[in-house]
Order: sequence, then structure tokens, then C-alpha cells
Amino acid sequence: MKKILVTGSDGFIGSHLVESLLEEGYEVKAFVLYNSFNTWGWLDTLPKEKRDQIEIFQGDIRDPHGVKEAMKGVDAVFHLAALIAIPFSYYSPDTYVDTNIKGTLNVLQAARDLGTERVLITSTSEVYGTAQYVPIDELHPFQGQSPYSATKIGADRLAESFYRSFGLPVSIVRPFNTFGPRQSARAVIPTIITQLLAGKLEIKLGSLTPTRDFNYVKDTARGFIEIYKSDQTIGQEINIATQKEISIGQLAEELIRQINPGARIICDEIRLRPENSEVNRLLGSNQKIRQLTAWEPRYTFEQGLEETIEFLRNNMKNYKVDIYNM
Repeated sequence: MKKILVTGSDGFIGSHLVESLLEEGYEVKAFVLYNSFNTWGWLDTLPKEKRDQIEIFQGDIRDPHGVKEAMKGVDAVFHLAALIAIPFSYYSPDTYVDTNIKGTLNVLQAARDLGTERVLITSTSEVYGTAQYVPIDELHPFQGQSPYSATKIGADRLAESFYRSFGLPVSIVRPFNTFGPRQSARAVIPTIITQLLAGKLEIKLGSLTPTRDFNYVKDTARGFIEIYKSDQTIGQEINIATQKEISIGQLAEELIRQINPGARIICDEIRLRPENSEVNRLLGSNQKIRQLTAWEPRYTFEQGLEETIEFLRNNMKNYKVDIYNM
């Protein structure tokens, strides 16, 4: 089987993707962010028999030399390493340019130099901004409504340029809002659930009216793999979406009903995005991924929430529920 490098493998989606690749029989090389604690993020929590199958490379996606070294000897790279928190991008946009744009350039340039067979670049539904029409297909205009989304637009267009200029076999993978076990409390679903599990009666949230199209993380990981398996996806940008939407307010009310019906929602102004930065509606089309690959969602939203609640219930020590996690 092919050997695949996963950047950002220590993170939420990346760690699930590593597991899914191992289950399908691929060799996996995991690029994790070097740190003085020698921690491998969520990969540290995998069973030893799984960790023993993974080749670990510690580095920094911003360093072109380390990236090229990591990519030697692999057949494909799934590039997930990125800074993703939208609120933090308001404060530190330079770090987003360095990580998301320059980091992606490092991967693309190394792949070109090394003759890598396939490159999957991870995009985000945030590149679309507030929907101008729904469902949002891959022809929808791009809108940089936050420094984060602007850097992801830049990274996507770099990837497109390497395909068009140099024939690099690139696919741009664009998941809509992914959720599930291991997700940071910077995301809305674990934010709500952890506050409820901690016994909070006032659940602090930002705007309640925006809608989102939520993918369960195991379906997202399988989307990457199915896109990789199909040669028809080369040179394409492809949504991973359920084609269903729910508002943040409806989501919160459902989780309150399931976990603690006595709780209520309050608006925390610090959690509000600037007015013109808020993405008010995301509802993705999954027609293209269904046409080009064998992917389809296997988990319902309800099943995903059930597994997420159970995980968070057993891992509350990893979450800071008394602060706003940016």
C-alpha cells in the first residue's frame, strides 16, 4: 500500500485521519509540531498498537527544509497543518499568513521538487463566507470575512496555481464544519457540551442565528481518503458537506434538552465576531464529491452528537470551561 504523510496529524481531524488510513492498510508518516514536551497531540491518546504503526516526524510546517525532509519517500501528502481559530486571527494575522499560506507553499514546492504522486490541500467552508446561494457548490464566490479565511483562500489559490503552472497532482479538499471527539473547545459544539457537562446553568455563546453544515469527523476523514482514491479529483476543489443545516441556537437548545434542561443561553459579547466578519449561513452541496468518489455520509448528526457527548463526558479534564477558548 501507499505511504502517506499527514501534516497536522496531531490535531483533531488529522488524528482521526491517521486512524482511518491505518484501518485501510496505508503506511502513515505523521508530521507533528515540534515542542519541548515531546508531545504528539491527540496521537498520544491512541492505543499503543496503533502508535507503533505510525512513523513520527517532528517539525514545523513553516520551515521549508523540515517539510521537504518529511516528504521524502512518501507517495502522497495530506496537508492539514494550519491555524484555524477565527477569533485569534483577528489578533495575530501574521501567524496565519506564515502558517496557512507559507506552510502550504512549502508543501507544494517540496512536492514539485520530489515528484510526489498526490497532494491533498485542506481548505475550509469559511472561504465562501456568508452564502450568496444554497446549497453552496464549488463555483460559489470566495469572500475573506476573517484573516483566517483570507489565508485559506490564498493557500487554495496557490495550490491551484501549482496544478495549472506545473501539473502538480493537487486536490483541494473543502470540509464544512467538522465536529466529533477530540475537537477543541474553540469550536461551538464542544463549547456548548462542556459547559453543560460542567453543570453551568448559563451557557455562554456568541451569535445564535448563523447556520452551519456539520460533518461528523469520521465522515470527514473518509472523505479525504475517497478523494485520494479517485484520479478524477486531481485539479479539483471538492466540498465535504452533508447538505443539511442547523442554526447555532437550535443546536444549543437540542444539547440543553439532552444534557441539562435547566440551563439557558446567554449572549457573551466577547464571543461575537465583528458584524461584517460573521458568516451567517453555510449549507454545502455534496453533489461533486458524490459524482467523483464513492463517499457518502455514514453517520447521522444525532449519532455524531451522541459519540461526541460521550467522549467529552470522559475527557472533561482536558477542557477549560471557565474561560473563553479562542
